[in-house]
Amino acid sequence: MDIINATGRRKAAIARVYLKEGNGTITINKRKLEDYFPSPILQFIVKQPLSTLEVVEKYDINVNLVGGGYKGQAEALRLAIARALVKINADDKSALRKEGFITRDPRAVERKKPGRPKARKRFQFSKR
Repeated sequence: MDIINATGRRKAAIARVYLKEGNGTITINKRKLEDYFPSPILQFIVKQPLSTLEVVEKYDINVNLVGGGYKGQAEALRLAIARALVKINADDKSALRKEGFITRDPRAVERKKPGRPKARKRFQFSKR
């Protein structure tokens, strides 16, 4: 099997995934998953598509992660892994879509508007 690549994005985070057959090693920016995401919740988020299809020990995953915070990075990585798994076997798409792993979350930070302190916040109104 060749190396399968896919991209996932969430907020400002971008994950580029390279997936090949192996024994279940996940390497993120040349570090182990446990070192990069010490939180077990974030590790769980990353492994969700793999555990849904029960292929956790089947593929080695090499990841380039840039931008965003740790939560956004974990969710970008989840999307990228799901997309790579669909490239391998298109029949898995319905199972992953049912869990919500195929849909790209479009929510991002709203830009700051001129004449305001933040995107929607306004300065205090003074009548006199």
